[in-house]
Amino acid sequence: MKLIHILPAMLLGASALSPQTADACTNLIAGKKATADGSVMVTYAADSHNLYGMLTHTPAADHPKGAMRKVVEWDTGKPLGEIPQPAHTYNVVGNMNEHQLCIAESTWGGHEELVDTTGNSIIDYGSLMQIALERAKTAREAIDVMTDLVDKYGYASSGESFSIADKDEVWVMEMIGKGAEKGAVWIAVRIPDDAISGHANEPRIRKVNLKDKENVRYAKDLIPFARKRGYFNGKDEDFSFADAFEHHTADTRRGCDGRVWTYFRRYTPEAEQYFAWVNADNDEPMPLYFIPEKKVDLAGMQDAMRDLFQGTPYDMTQDVGAGPNHVPYRWRPMSFEVDGKEYCHERAIGTQQTGWSFVSQSRDWLPDPVGGVIWFGTDDTNTTVYMPFYCSMTEVPAELQHGDINTFDMNSNFWMNNWVANQAYNRYDLMIPDIRKVQGDLEKKFISTRAPKEAQLAEMVNAGDIDGVIKEVNWEGAAIAKEATDAYRNLAQYLLVRFMDGNMKKVDDKGDFQYNEYGIPLYPDFPGYDKQYYERIVKETGDHFLIKK
Repeated sequence: MKLIHILPAMLLGASALSPQTADACTNLIAGKKATADGSVMVTYAADSHNLYGMLTHTPAADHPKGAMRKVVEWDTGKPLGEIPQPAHTYNVVGNMNEHQLCIAESTWGGHEELVDTTGNSIIDYGSLMQIALERAKTAREAIDVMTDLVDKYGYASSGESFSIADKDEVWVMEMIGKGAEKGAVWIAVRIPDDAISGHANEPRIRKVNLKDKENVRYAKDLIPFARKRGYFNGKDEDFSFADAFEHHTADTRRGCDGRVWTYFRRYTPEAEQYFAWVNADNDEPMPLYFIPEKKVDLAGMQDAMRDLFQGTPYDMTQDVGAGPNHVPYRWRPMSFEVDGKEYCHERAIGTQQTGWSFVSQSRDWLPDPVGGVIWFGTDDTNTTVYMPFYCSMTEVPAELQHGDINTFDMNSNFWMNNWVANQAYNRYDLMIPDIRKVQGDLEKKFISTRAPKEAQLAEMVNAGDIDGVIKEVNWEGAAIAKEATDAYRNLAQYLLVRFMDGNMKKVDDKGDFQYNEYGIPLYPDFPGYDKQYYERIVKETGDHFLIKK
């Protein structure tokens, strides 16, 4: 389950940066009638233990006849081949293009024998997304581009789920290769405008109305291929893509569908019953989408990306693994064995190994240069700050450009977020209030300033001043990235000073350190551990630490 995010070679002679792998991604989705402001929303967490968090950009370009585009495998950096360029390609910022089209993914693998065995396929899933963003204006066009590419040039990856959104609608498309046969089989389902959906490393499209051509699309040979390979033998109307091409085990339900379930349960009580599916207590699958009882807003979607199973049976702050500071993180590996039985750690949406993530908004009431915005953050979704960058941006802020995961950089947004987060991983319950204050103040500021800024930008677009819009979004994007990075550098230093040596220095209501009347720092507090932790010590050690009378 890997994703690579590099600056691909867009033009003949351009060189790509070093590849970086990512594991186990999460997508959350909301249709425009399911959101508070009418935007179509998609989220994406690119999770990896080796992925540097950066924002990529591909400029719009005109190409002469005969120009070729290099295709580089995102997982390895291996050159796969070249394909002809169209006459024009679009501006792409991260995972969104200038027409507000946004594409995200999560890998689920599927049957190993369906990975390309010919060695001739040249379109991997990462390139598939990027090329579609360069060439398509709408979600439906993107589906056409993606499926045409794999038909023509072969599919060089394993099973994938894609979220494909524009300013009007959002689709989930699932795809897998055909082994020794060229191309891929796939199915795409339009998520209703008033629904929420999601996927996280498990295929989720099951029985659908195959006759609904407006909302369901699929490869012509999908069901015949599944029959031929022995993956399905029922009636066409009972076909389930998810069950034909993947094995759904107890651990994948818990670690993958569990992340989607905990998003659903935030917005509809109906989702609660599907904990039984997630927990492998029954075999009734969780639906692809739900109609929420309350609208999804931007802050709520950002918060959903920080989910740690709070208030559920999987709450990561409550079991013994959380330790005395209620840390909602578990180091890898994910599973372990005791007395011949296999056990697991929880896998939440919020996780330490995220390289970068985003919440996208595509909005039909605003002109494209303003309507498409990526709220982008680096490192752990739980502690990151989501910064707004518009799809018309043409310059990546310095703090978000390419870097090295083995080289610490005080000016890197990714490294400053890591500095903050990795301190909190040791003393979570004590540090997270200080982090939430800085994080919350920044995000509230960024959100509250959008309406006047977007009114200004929309007015400029309507006046035909596109160059002015681009200049403004580049300037503001740079200012926002610098502000967030500077704030977290200061926060990291503050946390180090305040919690030095296991103590907790006294601060006032503003968070400023306190001194006595003579200018001497007040004596620190010793927060110690919670009562439950002390009880566990005695339970496990008996009288070993007992103070004798």
